Amino acid sequence: MEVILLERIARLGNMGEIVKVRNGYARNFLLPQKKALRANEDSKKVFEERRHIIEAENAKTRGEAEARAQKLNGMTVTIVRQASQEGKLYGSVTVRDISEALKEAGHEIAKSQIILSTIIKTTGEYPVRLALHAEVTAVATLKVARIESDAA
Repeated sequence: MEVILLERIARLGNMGEIVKVRNGYARNFLLPQKKALRANEDSKKVFEERRHIIEAENAKTRGEAEARAQKLNGMTVTIVRQASQEGKLYGSVTVRDISEALKEAGHEIAKSQIILSTIIKTTGEYPVRLALHAEVTAVATLKVARIESDAA
């Protein structure tokens, strides 16, 4: 199926491009999320008429994302978890935990915007990539600390 992209999508294309994707990807993700339109003559005309409006909206959201990225770049968030003497966690730190820690720090970040490069199962410091916009990312540091148990 051919679609017209309404925003930049990584590894697919930029706004305004007509790309060929699988039917399921278009029907289940791109079209319901309003990230694309079906590529037919009517849609092409509508897109060209609304192109300046879509570009303005995209520029506005990108500007907001860049402002948030300025605040989040280099930020350190600490999560305290129970761990063994060797530093192995009893469980793991998930995207949900990171989202809640950022929320407590005053930054509302959706779970879908947090990208982890590895599974966090030990104490230490980890880089966390935050995809705030299709073209804007920030990198924060996650510090996982160990709880000192009372029973010694």
